[in-house]
Amino acid sequence: MNKLSITHNNGIATVTINNPPVNILTIELINEINEFVLSLKDERDIKVVVFKSLHEQFFLAHLDLHVINGTQGGQAASIEFNHMIANIKAMKQVSVAVVDGVARGGGNEFVMACDLAYGTENAAFAQPEIHVNIPTGGQGAVHFARRMGKNKALQALLVGNDFTAQQAEALNIITKYVPKAEMDAFLAQTLGVISLLEIRDIVMYKEIIETSIKDENAGVELELRYFLERAKEEKTQAIIEAFLKHGGQTEREAKDIQGIFVDTAAELEK
Repeated sequence: MNKLSITHNNGIATVTINNPPVNILTIELINEINEFVLSLKDERDIKVVVFKSLHEQFFLAHLDLHVINGTQGGQAASIEFNHMIANIKAMKQVSVAVVDGVARGGGNEFVMACDLAYGTENAAFAQPEIHVNIPTGGQGAVHFARRMGKNKALQALLVGNDFTAQQAEALNIITKYVPKAEMDAFLAQTLGVISLLEIRDIVMYKEIIETSIKDENAGVELELRYFLERAKEEKTQAIIEAFLKHGGQTEREAKDIQGIFVDTAAELEK
């Protein structure tokens, strides 16, 4: 039985996870997620992938505890889980976790592997692995350290407590807290903008950001290289010409730059 339900709409793929009874990251679910994510490698029409859960209480509970053992099969499943985290991070598309329930352990690591993550008032995030005598196994401690700094990360990992979406936003575990009643409208607006871009635009900024986090000077060089390459494109010159025609670099920019962009797009579609 498929544990993922996938729909497509205007450049956005929505993946709904359903692995009863509580959305455990079993090896079957991990394999299905890996297969789907890897299938997008050469996909250009899908710009955004949204991960949601069908379960009312759980986004993803955690990694299946039955695979956390010293057996060959258990070790292999744990490694596949790690591959899944790496595959999500390597996606060309913008990956988005929409969390309306609990995401602990591997579930929270899944959330942090995504490019963007939004949580509702029903969401909870935690890395409680220490209480079953293991460290995080899907880059949880690594993400906590890089996002929170030493002291907050250490406390969170040693205590293993839940964070609300508001707390998770403040700690950089997720991108933003969004009330459930506002989530659909928020996603439609935010992801609607991203879905109109070319896949190469997304790849470009992912590369610049990833490089800059590792090495600021390398990020500076890569950004400039992209800038100079894009400046030579006919598309860039056509957009700039239309932008100037419709009030770019005039006082209209002060209060209506979005209007200029809209008029620019309409001009280019003629």
